[in-house]
Amino acid sequence: MKPLIPPPVIGLLVGLAMWILAHSAVGFSVRFAGQGWAASALAGAGLAIDLVSIGAFFRRKTTVNPLTPSKTNALVVEGLYRFSRNPMYLGMLMILTGWGVWLGNPLNLVCLALFVWVLNEVQIKPEERALREKFGADYDAYCKRVRRWI
Repeated sequence: MKPLIPPPVIGLLVGLAMWILAHSAVGFSVRFAGQGWAASALAGAGLAIDLVSIGAFFRRKTTVNPLTPSKTNALVVEGLYRFSRNPMYLGMLMILTGWGVWLGNPLNLVCLALFVWVLNEVQIKPEERALREKFGADYDAYCKRVRRWI
């Protein structure tokens, strides 16, 4: 199975679903002091993780296009990739978590879990197969050292 939908589009769709859920189930809304700051901190950290991770791909001069993992020409294992095999997706999850905190509806945790499941199934697993095909034992060793998310 080849990935068909770019992960940022999946993230936007999940973010939209979170907004719809938060506005449909207002009885579950939660407000707390510092909510905006917490939401901004989570989303800002997620954006920073994404930018640093994308920068690592540019430094190695390899494709950042998640729809064509077979076109990569380098296995990126430095920087944040020492801690997560998918820091870009982790950053997206943090941005969505910040959005969920901003919306203040705990039901959005379901949307976050759905985001992780969808990315694992339709994006990460096909990427892993392509990278395993391309880099073989080097990729297997990397997978043994570094977890998929964190």
